[in-house]
Amino acid sequence: MKTIEMTFAQNRYHIREAFNSLRTNILFSGKDVKTILITSCVAHEGKTTVALELSRSLVQIGKKVLFIDADLRNSNIVAKRTKERDLTGLSQLLSGQAEIADAIYQTQLEGLHIIFAGPQPPNPTELLENAAFAELIEGKRDDYDYIIIDAAPLGLVIDAAIMAPLCDGAVMVINTGHIKYREAQRVQDQLKKTGVRILGAVLNQTSRKSRKHEKDAYNYGEDKK
Repeated sequence: MKTIEMTFAQNRYHIREAFNSLRTNILFSGKDVKTILITSCVAHEGKTTVALELSRSLVQIGKKVLFIDADLRNSNIVAKRTKERDLTGLSQLLSGQAEIADAIYQTQLEGLHIIFAGPQPPNPTELLENAAFAELIEGKRDDYDYIIIDAAPLGLVIDAAIMAPLCDGAVMVINTGHIKYREAQRVQDQLKKTGVRILGAVLNQTSRKSRKHEKDAYNYGEDKK
């Protein structure tokens, strides 16, 4: 398995504590919650950063995590998070162009493996609906403590709703200065219709002052990647 060097968020105290809080709440969701979908309403709300930092936080306490970049339409993880290029990914795996052994990479963090999105396919929805994706999740479930899936924004495309029934829980990432309540409510309703358990929401771009009053969400002030 090839090792890939990844770039993570700056390790500032308040950011680290926010993700430690998110990790703790995930751990207390129950031992049956192993496969977790991360989505948002629109692009640039921070879902990828949340998904990656949650994964990093989990491996820091000894958990084994598989991170799946399932945003087949507009992933920027390879471009922004690693110097590597032309990596085999999920789109090639689901279309039968690659084997699972060629698509999983070890990161520099022990216990954190990643499947990148791969080249943008012409039919992302069809690939995710394919039985191969369900087989991937089921086949790797016993190999990892957690599988974290970074999905495309549900407010823009249906992909997250297709994957949600395969997951034990879902987390919404919401940019508080960018998304209106009704829009967030609509995406939440879409998730509910899939039957997936909604574990909670991460409020991104909240002020340090406002966090004191937020008791039902996790907060961090990192970038919007």
